[in-house]
Amino acid sequence: MTNSKILSLIGLATKAGKTVSGEFSTEKSVKTGNGFLVVAAEDASENTKKKFRNMCSFYQVPIYFHGDKESLGRAMGKEYRACLAVQDENFAKAIMKELEK
Repeated sequence: MTNSKILSLIGLATKAGKTVSGEFSTEKSVKTGNGFLVVAAEDASENTKKKFRNMCSFYQVPIYFHGDKESLGRAMGKEYRACLAVQDENFAKAIMKELEK
């Protein structure tokens, strides 16, 4: 249940134009201070996970590893997505609340 709710919230945030996805856009979002939350796929490469883990700890942005690339991409209405950033504080809080259940 919570898994589908998380993906639904990501989908809603995407429809509202409050997410960016892909490595470059996610990185830019975090570094400019626009990203409130980073969600990376559990099946992303170790290199990608390490890069975002280090970057998020440096910029003090919460990061969660959830789902796989296919389900994250499908939630956003796109192809495979290894990572995404949520650029709305309220969406980020709602998604984090579900992720922590």
